[in-house]
Amino acid sequence: MRESGPPRRRQPHGRRVRCVGGYWAYVPDALPPPIEWSAALASRLSDADRAVGRLAGEGRRLPNPHLLMRPFVRREAVLSSKIEGTQATLGELLAAEAGAAVDRSPDDLREVGNYVAALEHGVKRLRTLPLSLRLVRELHQTLTRGVRGEAATPGEFRRTQNWIGRPGATLSEATYVPPPPDRLIETLKAWEAFLHEQSLPPLVHAALAHAQFEAIHPFLDGNGRVGRLLITLLLVERQVLPTPLLYLSAFFEATRREYYARLLAITEEGAWEAWLDYVLRGVAEQADDALTRVRRIEELLVRWREEVADASSRLPERALGLFVENPFWSVTKLAARMGVAFTTAQRAIDRLEVAGIVRLATEAKRNRVYVAKQILDILEAPSRIGTARRAPAKRRTT
Repeated sequence: MRESGPPRRRQPHGRRVRCVGGYWAYVPDALPPPIEWSAALASRLSDADRAVGRLAGEGRRLPNPHLLMRPFVRREAVLSSKIEGTQATLGELLAAEAGAAVDRSPDDLREVGNYVAALEHGVKRLRTLPLSLRLVRELHQTLTRGVRGEAATPGEFRRTQNWIGRPGATLSEATYVPPPPDRLIETLKAWEAFLHEQSLPPLVHAALAHAQFEAIHPFLDGNGRVGRLLITLLLVERQVLPTPLLYLSAFFEATRREYYARLLAITEEGAWEAWLDYVLRGVAEQADDALTRVRRIEELLVRWREEVADASSRLPERALGLFVENPFWSVTKLAARMGVAFTTAQRAIDRLEVAGIVRLATEAKRNRVYVAKQILDILEAPSRIGTARRAPAKRRTT
């Protein structure tokens, strides 16, 4: 990283190469790039680090932080898939997992479910396998199995040229053309080597790796979703958080035009500082957003536990924790999860219903599904984008 001296002249991060067929493609330079650390950018990194630290502290304080991991993972899956055009909501996904009938395309639900499976697979695999091209292929295979993109060779890097542009755009009309197939592996190997870089701050490392992955675009489909998964997995690998509660898809989705503009500016003029400022702003906002949701859920649980406290049975209190893990439960699935009889689980739910904590989510006579609506409302509330302190703009000279 460059920390002093006169401002450098802006240069593209890479070079355009002429390919067989007459088109031009872009081959990015290896990471890390030169970065000018202005006071404003350093302040942005400090703000993001403090926000993540607050969230990490809350995660360590929770008696069972993994209870919250499940709904947060699913919220990320819904928001990341939404960027790609999937319409399923968090409530629909959670209700479907509980066995409720949902008026939503099975394909949409399957696509979001695959994202959940890929993220959970990645977190588990990191215990024995470092983040690598092998793991990236596994993520892609899980993500695209049985959904749109399955025809694009799940788990295999592309052997043909792809491109980015408006719907229906041809290669000659593309906004961006990533490396040609014969240059793909060399760029991926350089990117993989950077994954093991330990000298950069974790948040900076994740931001650079994500941008480079999108520039390489190694798959025929699913690059955006895999790239967003990688941010979370990089932070898990670097032990930034005790459990993965921080996700950026809500920020990227709400600022979609800026997201794509910042990535394009990297390739065209090497605008890494602007990209880092953007991502670090998102990290600070989403860390604060996650912290707010965690604390609101905690406050609800404290109040609810007092309302259902009963020396004769701890089952309603045990059931409360499961309604945090998923706000939707059928009596049958709750009984199986708690290892009790159906009638025992029904009595626990009846106690929660009397207290106004849960209510019927469907009108079905059999296999009734209940919902803790206040938990769902906290999870589904839109993120407050634009709340992070904005660093003053840096005057640019060329």
